[in-house]
Amino acid sequence: MPTVRVEQALNAAPADVGRLLSEVPEDQWFERKSARIAARELANTLIGFGNADGGHVVVGLSDGQVEGTDSDPRRRNDQMQAAIDLTQPPVRARSSLVECLDASGRTDHLLVFTVEPGETMHANTKDEVYLRVGDENRRLTFAQRQELGFDKGEASYESRPSPATSTDLDEALVSEYAEAVRAPDAHRLLQARGLADDGRLTNAGCLLFAAEPQRHFPEAFVRVLRHRGLRRESGARQQVTADVKVEGPIPHQLMEARQVVADVQPTRRALRPDGRFGPVPLVPEDAWLEGLVNAAVHRSYSLAGDHIRVEVFDDRIEISSPGRFPGLADLSDPRDATRFARNPRIARVCADLNFGQELGEGIRRMFDEMSLAGLELPMYKQSAAGVRLTLSAEPADRAIDATLPAETRAIRAALRERDRLSTAEIAEAIGLSRPTTLNRLRALEASGMIAWVGKSPTDPRAYWTLPPP
Repeated sequence: MPTVRVEQALNAAPADVGRLLSEVPEDQWFERKSARIAARELANTLIGFGNADGGHVVVGLSDGQVEGTDSDPRRRNDQMQAAIDLTQPPVRARSSLVECLDASGRTDHLLVFTVEPGETMHANTKDEVYLRVGDENRRLTFAQRQELGFDKGEASYESRPSPATSTDLDEALVSEYAEAVRAPDAHRLLQARGLADDGRLTNAGCLLFAAEPQRHFPEAFVRVLRHRGLRRESGARQQVTADVKVEGPIPHQLMEARQVVADVQPTRRALRPDGRFGPVPLVPEDAWLEGLVNAAVHRSYSLAGDHIRVEVFDDRIEISSPGRFPGLADLSDPRDATRFARNPRIARVCADLNFGQELGEGIRRMFDEMSLAGLELPMYKQSAAGVRLTLSAEPADRAIDATLPAETRAIRAALRERDRLSTAEIAEAIGLSRPTTLNRLRALEASGMIAWVGKSPTDPRAYWTLPPP
């Protein structure tokens, strides 16, 4: 992962550090800047990192060339003060000089900022707010900064001290993590990542590396259920054939839950990678695994009383997570989401351990995998308490599906759950007016994706349903 390569490059010999950093792709946690960058522009970059997940900003690299920063000490001093003088409140960014060789082979220094994820929203002196999204810095709209401000109140939860101490650590897992990032001292690494302080684990450190985090966070687990059929039933009609509770630190949860889901999900007949038709998993593993990782990384751990659920049906996989979708004001197209990690420290450790992609990239990957498999696109539904992701095994006309509004995909998801619904019931389910809903329904009917059943246009018992396969 790029975040690991940055750590390795910064610890390399001076003759190699500049070249290695130039080869690392920029991403959510890393950016290169020219030595000529103005302090105000640099401050906006630091704000973006502080409002997101933190990371490294290296000054003195441009277009693959190692410039260094020694040639203009006054400019470098202004750059070093940018986080203090030009951000409100000041972004927590430690600056250091790393020895390197410039393009001509002379000894020089790179200016490296290590940015901590902020617990409040940061702005510049013009009251402009930026957010790191993938490999770019985005200036937020008023609605987006409002959403970021709301989520920042929750983001501080993972950095608070937990009841767990260093004696509660899973030492083997901590050592594995230190080896992954090439850190010589595992316990110092936890402190540097904001996961431990003075012998006590933070909430994030406990969730990630305690041997039994459920002693302190009893709802921090993943439950995998296999339902026979297409619907949840209750009482005597319930058809749950598997119900597995996966506990332990987050990395172990992800590995074990991955195996459980792979074991219980049914197969469907489709074209395999070898070019022949045969049984393949219900939903592509890359799609549901990305959804599971996102749920574990971005759920609200401060919400007690609920857990992550992965429910496998005969025709779909649903992943439910406590807490609203972080950093989003609109879910009409999650691929264009303005990313914000509710738990930036957890997100970074999972990235270091090669679990999943960053939130925006991971969502795009899910859409791509489902589309390549010829299946319906992922569907998100958000409530006041949480988010549910539906990955359907229903075949889809990709050309038509890609052009349909999100509401029309929501209609099909509602019909899969309830089999038949009236126009009024569908309007209530997707939150649109009856006339708008009817327009969506007629469009889907014309494409053959749903069917209307009734004796006449005014039949009070008429309903909408999915056509038979």
